[in-house]
Amino acid sequence: VLGLHAIKEKPVAIDGKVEIRPVILTEYQQMMYLALTYDHRLLDGREAVVFLVKVKEFIEDPRRMLLG
Repeated sequence: VLGLHAIKEKPVAIDGKVEIRPVILTEYQQMMYLALTYDHRLLDGREAVVFLVKVKEFIEDPRRMLLG
């Protein structure tokens, strides 16, 4: 089961202070949590992490899905 949570503004550290900034893609990154649930008897944790990293890369740059 792959869970994709909502994209939200998050607190960031700016000059040693914590601030909540509006999301501006050129300056600050949006954040979204991904959660993966799998049966450890059938799938090794390493393969699950590799899959989750690949999903993250596709979400960050969807062109990778088409270009390989």
